[in-house]
Amino acid sequence: MVKYIIPLVLFLVLAGFLFAGLSLKPREVPSPFIGKAAPDFNLPQLLQPEKSISRDDMLGKVYLLNVWASWCVTCKYEHPLLMELKNSRLVDVYGLNYKDKREDARLVLRRTGDPYVVNAYDEEGRVGIDYGVTGTPETFLIDKNGTVVHKVIGSLTPDILRNCILPLVEQLKMADRQNQVSREAVEACV
Repeated sequence: MVKYIIPLVLFLVLAGFLFAGLSLKPREVPSPFIGKAAPDFNLPQLLQPEKSISRDDMLGKVYLLNVWASWCVTCKYEHPLLMELKNSRLVDVYGLNYKDKREDARLVLRRTGDPYVVNAYDEEGRVGIDYGVTGTPETFLIDKNGTVVHKVIGSLTPDILRNCILPLVEQLKMADRQNQVSREAVEACV
């Protein structure tokens, strides 16, 4: 009898872990930078390597920092939405080209259009590591003070933009240093 109970107990424990795993959302990996200053960087630009761009260049703006690469298949699906976002002028999108070959990334932008205000070229991926990037694409919403407000892992979608990012952008644009967006508004975006 005991020889049947032990496998049954092990099966039930394993089934419990698997059932609990079904309720997890793998795209919701919390960023340690939410509510904290975006990590500083100073990188050459992708299209104009003689120029650089740093996090401080964007202070005073609400913007998205989109981490992408030419080898990223999901980035290709996200790209038309980024082009629409650029044309709407609702929020500036800066690129962080991650662990890519410069010429491959330039070719993608020439063929499909450039949705970015400027692209930082992170050839070694060190800035991506500083931001806690686990894969591409990832997008960070950053406020006027350089604070990371929200992070989207994976592709941006029309639903995420409409229901989460753009309402937060609107609130962040109206907010000042003393009147920041409430934590509840940010958490409702998850």
